[in-house]
Amino acid sequence: MNPVVISVCVMLILALMRVNVVVALTFSAIVGGLVSGMSLNEAVSAFESGLGNGANIALSYAMLGAFAVAISKSGVTDLVAQSVVKKISGRRHDTASLGFKYAMLFALVLVTMSSQNIIPVHIAFIPILIPPLLGVFAKLKIDRRLIACILTFGLITPYMVLPIGFGGIFLNDILLKNLHDNGLANVTASQIPTAMLLPGLGMVFGLLLAVFFSYRKPREYQENDMTVVSHDTTVQINKKNIFVAFLGIIAALSIQLMTESMVVGALTGFMVFALGGIIKWKETHDVFTRGVHMMAMIGFIMIAAAGFAAVMKQTGGVESLVSSLSSTIGHNKPLAALLMLVVGLLVTMGIGSSFSTIPIIATIYVPLSAAFGFSPLATIALVGTAAALGDAGSPASDSTLGPTAGLNADGQHEHIWETVVPTFIHYNIPLIIFGWIAAMTL
Repeated sequence: MNPVVISVCVMLILALMRVNVVVALTFSAIVGGLVSGMSLNEAVSAFESGLGNGANIALSYAMLGAFAVAISKSGVTDLVAQSVVKKISGRRHDTASLGFKYAMLFALVLVTMSSQNIIPVHIAFIPILIPPLLGVFAKLKIDRRLIACILTFGLITPYMVLPIGFGGIFLNDILLKNLHDNGLANVTASQIPTAMLLPGLGMVFGLLLAVFFSYRKPREYQENDMTVVSHDTTVQINKKNIFVAFLGIIAALSIQLMTESMVVGALTGFMVFALGGIIKWKETHDVFTRGVHMMAMIGFIMIAAAGFAAVMKQTGGVESLVSSLSSTIGHNKPLAALLMLVVGLLVTMGIGSSFSTIPIIATIYVPLSAAFGFSPLATIALVGTAAALGDAGSPASDSTLGPTAGLNADGQHEHIWETVVPTFIHYNIPLIIFGWIAAMTL
């Protein structure tokens, strides 16, 4: 059996059984190494060698957590809550309140999508924006699984179809380059978004299904400091603190864009809050500790995922899995397209990064697609969709970890069953269907 298939299946089974994701990743990585023929010491050594690759993102999450706690102390949370309460106070779930609810959800889609291109901060905005809105979501009785689907949609779809920001990296710097490097030299940059448009519509279909069918019913959450919105709209808010908060947010985003480092950006914002007097110097330790507590599990998952990916690469199982397609499919073109997409799903769910999947699969997929007679546009759709598959629904992807980090700020949102499973169902299944249609029709 292929070590990648075995390890990914073991990881998913353990995660679905509610075993801690860090434990599931570590155990399944070692199992995959042993299945590939490594000794126990070799498997452990390969796992440990990859841990350092996740350290940067773990520290980034810790700093963002501290920054989010600092923002909550500034009064921005109260300002947001008061603004919404004024709009929905005294209303029932009538047409007006439903209209406000869907307008807010649409605005959240736009904000998330803009984090990939207009202001390319990726997931950095989530622990800052989402925790203050938990009270609003609870007031409107919005199912947080829906919010998870919205955030994941906004994190993935732009890079699939828009060649700017992170989309420029995915479509041009990685996808186009690897297509050229593997023999598809006549493909131009303008063809990439066109080929990925139909798979992108699969993401839209999944989003609409989540919004208007799966999670349309109201859901109650336990009352706590973050979910109770006071109806007293006369509470005084310190305008100076609000000014410092916005200054800190702008400084954090600006520095992150300049340095391309979430750590430095969040640190800058945190220091602005301290210098502005929102956080006393003697309180910085407590604030940082609370931030780390909120985000620590996400960081450990990312570190373990880096170790998992290192073992999978060292086993050579990814290459052998992709290569075996050519000898088992025969001349069945529709089956070839389907299996290439499914293999991409397995690879990305294990590694946790669609950006890292393309170089692995393009080496085999491009000549394999040519052998089966797929057109250049169809080949683009196959490779691009196969890489994007699994970004939603992977326990180790930042496209699922980011939403969980924000939605679980009060401990009422479970990563696997309330982020991973909903996003897997609503996005990976439509992506396979729409990606297959694109491969067969383009």
